[in-house]
Amino acid sequence: MLQLQNLYKDFDGIKAVNNLSFKIEPNSITALVGPNGSGKTTVFNIVSGFLKADKGKVQLDGRDITSLSPYKITRQGIGRTFQNIRLFPQISVLDNVMLGLRYETGERFPSALFQTKRMKREEADSIKKAEKLLEFVGLSEKGDSLAENLSHGQRKLLELARILALEPKIFLLDEPIAGLFPETRRTMLRLIKTLKESGKTILFIEHDLNSVMDVAEKIIVLDHGKKIAEGTPEEIKQNKEVLKAYLGKESL
Repeated sequence: MLQLQNLYKDFDGIKAVNNLSFKIEPNSITALVGPNGSGKTTVFNIVSGFLKADKGKVQLDGRDITSLSPYKITRQGIGRTFQNIRLFPQISVLDNVMLGLRYETGERFPSALFQTKRMKREEADSIKKAEKLLEFVGLSEKGDSLAENLSHGQRKLLELARILALEPKIFLLDEPIAGLFPETRRTMLRLIKTLKESGKTILFIEHDLNSVMDVAEKIIVLDHGKKIAEGTPEEIKQNKEVLKAYLGKESL
């Protein structure tokens, strides 16, 4: 489904991504992990179009998307969240989700100008869809609240709901449980598993290895921009190179 081939990205001579290749299979949960500065977010930025690779390719379903803009990559079926949550703080929680929905009728100028019955019906349907997404992430009672009044954990859940509104094939989740209280962390991990069970594909970045081991089916480990390991949680636990990168030693 998603394939990275020999990606390179330098910043002032520092190799942030160094000859990186891997493949993400459909309907799977894959974790991208590594020490700080290992290149994880740079990889996400390249895949989602916010950075251009110096060399290499990114393919989605066999189609080269390496040079596409973020908007076009989103339209191809990749949705992502960010380390720094990106919401519209001064509009309602419901409206934040609705901004992610696609409109067919309302995007045409005559329909928008004359507020046709079809457009009004589509608007009503969109409200119902947004409400269902808020219910899915546990924010149904917050729909009328301003996004800026949500807690950190609730904002992360709202960001996930907004990505769901895009109906992507692949979810790129950048540290989805970072800074969350235990209960919200469990909720987020449960939602990730539920997405996979519903046929979605998830690639996520995370520092909490215990959570990674619990939810990921495959783990890709980066260090200084290079892939040093790839495998199941059990295989990664026993990998001496991974232990050395994280702990500075080859055994626990």
